[in-house]
Amino acid sequence: MMSSKSSSLIKRVTPLFTSWIRQNHRLLSSSALREASSLVDDSIHLTDNCIRRLKELQTSEGSAKDKMLRLGVETGGCSGFQYVFDLDDKTNPDDRVFETEGVRLVVDNISYDFLKGATVDYVEELIRAAFIVAANPSAVGGCSCKSSFMVKQ
Repeated sequence: MMSSKSSSLIKRVTPLFTSWIRQNHRLLSSSALREASSLVDDSIHLTDNCIRRLKELQTSEGSAKDKMLRLGVETGGCSGFQYVFDLDDKTNPDDRVFETEGVRLVVDNISYDFLKGATVDYVEELIRAAFIVAANPSAVGGCSCKSSFMVKQ
């Protein structure tokens, strides 16, 4: 159970964090930033391994034929933000779809602000096989398992 001091602190800092997130989101989605970033390739790239694995999933399972790889960013992880991968069969109005060689990657607009220019890969290691973000220009660091990251200031 949380003590009253802890819950009081949470109640005081929550509005500060909420305001900070809203301010940063406004900055990230401002028209000036969009104009400046239009000179850079902001699409999200898929490696050959990622494309190969998505095609394998589509052909091995009949129900996965129309599945897309969904990539999102959530708060959490050991570095502040974490990548979340899922297979999805629908898009939402605020999604961006990136298609390469017949496979599709779907990213919501808020997550896209943290993923512009990133590269998604599929790796097979002794301890796991997983989709990962192999390179992210918006990240300055992260954990060794590549599932979380810190954002450039």
